[in-house]
Amino acid sequence: MKLVVQVRLFPSSDQEAALQDTLTVCNDAANLVSAEAYRAGVFAKLALQRLTYAQLKDMGLSAQPAIHVARKVAGAYAALKANIRAGNLGKAGSKRRRKAEAKPIAFRRNAAQPFDDRCLSWQMQSRTVSIWTTAGRQPGVRFGCSDAQHAMLSAHRRGESDLVCRDGKWYLYATCDIPDAEVAEPHGFLGVDLGIANIATTSDGAQHCGKGLKRVRHRNQRLRAKLQRIGTKSAKRLLRARRRKEARFAADTNHRIAKQIVTEAKRTGRGVALEDLSGIHDRVRLRLPQRVTLHSWAFQQLGQFIAYKATRAGVANVYVDPAYTSQGCSACGHVAKANRPNQSSFRCRSCGFAEHADVNAARNIAARGAAGWAAVSLPNAA
Repeated sequence: MKLVVQVRLFPSSDQEAALQDTLTVCNDAANLVSAEAYRAGVFAKLALQRLTYAQLKDMGLSAQPAIHVARKVAGAYAALKANIRAGNLGKAGSKRRRKAEAKPIAFRRNAAQPFDDRCLSWQMQSRTVSIWTTAGRQPGVRFGCSDAQHAMLSAHRRGESDLVCRDGKWYLYATCDIPDAEVAEPHGFLGVDLGIANIATTSDGAQHCGKGLKRVRHRNQRLRAKLQRIGTKSAKRLLRARRRKEARFAADTNHRIAKQIVTEAKRTGRGVALEDLSGIHDRVRLRLPQRVTLHSWAFQQLGQFIAYKATRAGVANVYVDPAYTSQGCSACGHVAKANRPNQSSFRCRSCGFAEHADVNAARNIAARGAAGWAAVSLPNAA
């Protein structure tokens, strides 16, 4: 499996100026390539590279950075097409989709730039990197990371690393290719129901409450609105300083929840069953006050964290269809909307079984996970 390790760079003033100029030139070049690709209708990597290579060299880029700029643009157009096919930009003719298709993709001045081992070398013992820039090779750029990250980089770093400038700080995002752990045959599944009132509820009855995260988000929403109304320089400075605090808080919360769930599944020899919630933003219809909560809810991130932690731990994980898991009885299987009179209560109209609604849904997810795993494993057993 592939993991991304983020390390902080600590360049000197001269090195920082060179890095900044490099990002600016690379992204100006990417905008030029994007315009040429859009004009000529050429989006394949090699074809785009042949079309624009001479222009990129004239802008001062060496061979490898020029190739990576062309590939970055081709990748951006491939991602745009994938989003259109998946319906993430709306239906054909919608305003958002027409806007995306009506002009070339634009790159910010500080957009990330990939570097391969010909342009970027790591000196692990001294914790420095040597990186190509438009001002020449810059050796001895210091980086900082934890001991665990350093060990992972030393043993498993492969392929490209992305240079990123965020809020005046410099980072390298390095890709590590870690061997997959052998997945143990699960003895049952731990179902996980993702929600808003409770971020995650397991089939064992463990609930990870979302009140704290919801309270922080509502407070940040009110504070953003207040600062935007004020509109002074100091208010804008505060907005810039706070804009990523909520995302970091949510990611930390999701990491801790995912770790607890995977640890419990591994301890009990079970797999993890998750809901396949792709496209939920388009399917669910809510009142206006509830939309902010849904669209700021990092359920996809939590699901990804659980999945990759399970893979690293050798714990089986499966995705199941979430349809009617909240209305079906985990005891007798009876499905009815009336089984769930409110958000937290579940009482089966057929057999009388009563349970917290999220726990009941998690048990249904666990049962579907076991059935899905058996269906996948059966051909292999034969």
